[in-house]
Amino acid sequence: MNYLANLLTLLSLACGFGSMIFSLENHFTFASWAIILSVVFDGLDGQVARKNPVPSGFGKELDSLVDVVSFGIAPAVLGYIFIYRTFYFWATLALFLYLVCSVIRLAKYNITPKEKLLTYFYGLPTTVGGGVLASFILIYRKGEYSSLPQPVPFIFLFLVVLLAFLMVSRVHYLNLDGLKQVLGKRIRLTLLVLLFLLIIAAFLRRAGVSLFILFVIYLIFSPFVIKRLNGKS
Repeated sequence: MNYLANLLTLLSLACGFGSMIFSLENHFTFASWAIILSVVFDGLDGQVARKNPVPSGFGKELDSLVDVVSFGIAPAVLGYIFIYRTFYFWATLALFLYLVCSVIRLAKYNITPKEKLLTYFYGLPTTVGGGVLASFILIYRKGEYSSLPQPVPFIFLFLVVLLAFLMVSRVHYLNLDGLKQVLGKRIRLTLLVLLFLLIIAAFLRRAGVSLFILFVIYLIFSPFVIKRLNGKS
C-alpha cells in the first residue's frame, strides 16, 4: 500500500510540475486543470496510505514536499503569469507570503500528533488553497493574452492573502475522516452526485465556477460543521 500511495503522490507532483510548464507556455486552462487533478491524486494517496496498518514516515514527508510544489509554487506561478503578466510588486509579495504560509502549514502538520488530527486539520489545507486559486483562474481563462475585468487582479490578490492567513491559522477544517463522519453512508452518493454535476458543468463551460463554489463552501462552512460535531461529542 505504501508503494501505491507514494506513486499517487508522485503523480500529484507530475501534475504540479506540468501546471508550471503549461503556465510558462500560456496554456492556462491546462495549467489550472493540472492543479485540480493534483488535488484528486493528493486525496487518493491519503486514502490509500490510511489503509496501511504501518504508517510510513517517508510517505508523509514525500507528500508534504510534493504539496509545496503542487499547491504552493504551481498556483503562485499560474496566478502571477495569467493575472499580472509583468512585474507587480504587491502581487510578488502576496504570492511569496502565500508560499511561505503553505510551507509553514505543512511543517506544522508534520509535527502535529496524529491523535489531534482525527477529524479535522489545524488551518486550511494547502490542497484547498491551491484548488481555490486554480478554479478562480479557470473562470477567467483565455487562450491568448487579453484584458481582464478591472477588479479581477485585486480580487485575486485578496484571495491570496486570505488563503495565506487561513493556512497558518488555528481554524479547524474537516479532513476526509471528518467528512465521512458527517455524511456517514451517504458519502459515496454525495461524491457521485458532485461528479455528475461537475460533468454537466464542464459541458456547459461552467466547470471553473462550479469548482470555485465547492472550494469556497468548504472554506466557509467547514469550521461551523466541526464546531457542531464537537458540540455533539
